[in-house]
Amino acid sequence: MTHRLSWFIIFWLVVVFAFLYTPIISVVIYSFNASKLVTVWAGWSFKWYGELAKDRQIIDAALLSLQVAAISSTLATILGTIAGYVLVRFPKFLGRTAFSGMVNAPLVMPEVITGLSMLLLFITMENIFKWAVAGLADSGMGATSEVVRVLFGWVEGRGFITVVIAHVTFTMSYIAVVMRSRFLVLDLSLEEAAQDLGAKPLKVFFVITLPIVLPAIISGWLLGFTISLDDLVITAFTNGPGTTTLPQVVFSKVRLGLDPKINALATIIIAIVSIGVIIATIQMRRAEKQRQRDEQMAIRALAKA
Repeated sequence: MTHRLSWFIIFWLVVVFAFLYTPIISVVIYSFNASKLVTVWAGWSFKWYGELAKDRQIIDAALLSLQVAAISSTLATILGTIAGYVLVRFPKFLGRTAFSGMVNAPLVMPEVITGLSMLLLFITMENIFKWAVAGLADSGMGATSEVVRVLFGWVEGRGFITVVIAHVTFTMSYIAVVMRSRFLVLDLSLEEAAQDLGAKPLKVFFVITLPIVLPAIISGWLLGFTISLDDLVITAFTNGPGTTTLPQVVFSKVRLGLDPKINALATIIIAIVSIGVIIATIQMRRAEKQRQRDEQMAIRALAKA
């Protein structure tokens, strides 16, 4: 019975993985298709990779999406790590329930609602900014109005900064959940041992806690990067002219018909993501082994003491 059950499970695992990865493999194969029709095979060719390299619209959109994803995931990782740490290490503080709800709300909120709320927020900020600058100028404080315009001029029109803010807002929640789970299972004896040896709380965090949770931080950053790079709905609400991201370009091209250059672009993205996952996995394994060695050294030091 156990043998039959194991083969049954293996069979369904193969079916599920084939269902998930066969379309991806077909996209990679057809990216080398010489035919302009993506459904007709006409031999192997790198033609569409060359055409992709000449398409400035796609390249500019890809570079913009990478910049937005890198910046927003970095900021979201910092904020998400802090939020996860606070929720675990400070179980009782005024407004904890509201704070926890605000952290988790974007996880279950439809993207249309999130994008619309961010759009209304930026429009309101833009109106307040114009009112403040006009009021200062009318009151004779022209120099102050220019300072305000320089410091807060980004709210005058939606663009790169508004997209980054929107992406940080909703990706931070995913990273906070990852970091909260990691802090929950963190062994506090290591931190307590460091404090007993005279280390200050800030030093304990950066020397003991941060290296231990580094694999989770890397995982959270990769998750935030992927979500930001893939987002379409929220970006469509919060960006402006000249800030078209890659998902928007791909969506607009697919609506007009299947373009073989999209297959080439998808293959490049798959290759980049695969390399990133492999590197991150190797780094996390090294960090985990180092953590285990540090734990063993700490246990031995406590035993000797």
